[in-house]
Amino acid sequence: MNLPRQTRRAAGQEKLKAYAALLQELEALQQELISAENGSAEILSAIDARHKASAANLIHYLALRRRDVRPLQKKLAAAGLSSMGRAEAHVLSNLNAIIVLLQHALRKRAQEAPMDLTLPPVSGAGLLESNTNNLLGAPPANRRVRIMVTLPTEAVSNYPLIKEMLLAGMDCARINCAHDNEAIWSRMIAHIKQAARETGRPCQILMDLAGPKLRTGEIALGPGVIKWRPHRDVYGNLTAPARIWLHPENSSPAFSVQADACLPVKRDWLQQLKPGDKVEFADARGASRTLRIVEQAGDGYWAECNKTAYLKPGIQLSIVAKKGSSKKLQAVRACEIGALPRIPEVIRLQRGDHLLLTRELNPGRPAQLDADGHLLYPASIACPIPEIFSCAQPGERVLFDDGRIGGVIRRVNTDHLLIEIIQASDAGEKLLADKGINLPDTRLEMAGLTARDVGHLAFVVKHADIVGLSFVHYPADIALLQSHLTQLGGQHLGIVIKIETRTAFEQLPGLLLMLLRWPSVGVMSARGDLAVECGYERLAEIQEEILWLSEAAHVPVIWATQVLETLAKRGNPSRAEVTDAAMSERAECVMLNKGPHIIRAIEMLDNILQRMQAHQQKKSALLRQLHW
Repeated sequence: MNLPRQTRRAAGQEKLKAYAALLQELEALQQELISAENGSAEILSAIDARHKASAANLIHYLALRRRDVRPLQKKLAAAGLSSMGRAEAHVLSNLNAIIVLLQHALRKRAQEAPMDLTLPPVSGAGLLESNTNNLLGAPPANRRVRIMVTLPTEAVSNYPLIKEMLLAGMDCARINCAHDNEAIWSRMIAHIKQAARETGRPCQILMDLAGPKLRTGEIALGPGVIKWRPHRDVYGNLTAPARIWLHPENSSPAFSVQADACLPVKRDWLQQLKPGDKVEFADARGASRTLRIVEQAGDGYWAECNKTAYLKPGIQLSIVAKKGSSKKLQAVRACEIGALPRIPEVIRLQRGDHLLLTRELNPGRPAQLDADGHLLYPASIACPIPEIFSCAQPGERVLFDDGRIGGVIRRVNTDHLLIEIIQASDAGEKLLADKGINLPDTRLEMAGLTARDVGHLAFVVKHADIVGLSFVHYPADIALLQSHLTQLGGQHLGIVIKIETRTAFEQLPGLLLMLLRWPSVGVMSARGDLAVECGYERLAEIQEEILWLSEAAHVPVIWATQVLETLAKRGNPSRAEVTDAAMSERAECVMLNKGPHIIRAIEMLDNILQRMQAHQQKKSALLRQLHW
């Protein structure tokens, strides 16, 4: 249907007015970005020369994202122009290109775009690729995204495992400095380098400093008690007796792995035993029980019992005397159980309970009750980081063991925090030693490097390619590490900061700008801790923002925490894990944790990443040919 010329002219004029208004809005935005860059001259002056354009682009991106761009995006899409939805790596040049197109549409003379530190799309992507290669080494021939694997302690004595990891697709080995020692790390590194030479596959080495990790202290040991029980089927029928290893006191129980329980006894009493003998005793509850001696092995004996028993030191074992035996012989045939290993007491917490988190490093204890069940003292456990007691405030949350137990601080004292438990399963939760503590609402003021971390740095500088900074909170933490590395001549090392706390996420722009003062850098998205600190419902949003800001700074991202974890640990992945692994292709590196099936996990991740790189490049969908 042909519209009248006057109507068409009026419609064209309306469109031109809309274009003119859009151009005016874009030019105002352009000036905002340039002003933000000019106002950051002091920050940019401290950036490493290789990263100045990247830092400027990050500043442009931050200025862009401080406003809600969605209304502008709708107008751009309606005009058939780029909506800036993929402008992370080249913000100002993308905006300039849109402005030039609109100027041509309005038959205006295109103004010269500001050239100071503007990046065409190819340069932005190229800088990210170059920075990734500098940090993680050249990519393998068939895959863009690298694979990092945390080495288990067994890698010290299992060279074939490391070689198999490399052949399966590992590009970078991570050594967790929170565990083991320099002697063990040296042997791991020697194995990595040997395997790289033999396979022809290069492998970067990242050494991850432990950092000021908040963890629960030790728990007081309870009495030495051993329990055993026979094996029964689902109907309760006996299928196999409990196997008990009787061994001489002060000797190592050689068969402890195969035994249901190990009992230390006097050597001269053991020497009286022979297969077929019966040993009687009353267990810790007073229940009568019988052991049947079945065979001798080494310097001890195997015995069997068909009933559950609880034993403690001092319980008397008596060889059943034959008829006619003298009283003297019967006395010799009795013996007391020796010292048994003590196990930590159980701290079980339920909603509504109270817990004392203490500055003093005394062993933790469960709640103390009187004879009538009334509370005398709440449960307690220590925290070895004293700074939290001066930083925490009433009403702030405390989470334990990856959020399995949650509480709110009700009272702050110089030597303890009183915490009310508000989050636990219906049956309660056990609080164990050496479990993580998260304070997502607390502004913690503590050094980013512990004395132990500083002590390890000389070794790291000598042997590693990359150093990981754990539990970074503020830019000053990065500056402290950079200062120590400079003093040790470690400018050749890459630095990877781990974003694993709510504070670090909130400080991410400042952390990136401080990081860019160093030649080779990266970011690790530690999604497990972030989920605990920020809430699982926010995790998807948070990991996207980390990817966006890092891409704007042209900084490679390592996608970490529980990638294909059930496959690595149990041999079969979940559907959710496979989807997560596919999504990880948007990062520059993906980290796998250790597990008995780690080779299968590396192979599957390698396969997934190769497939997905034909479909996705960062946020952009790639339309490769489909075969139906």
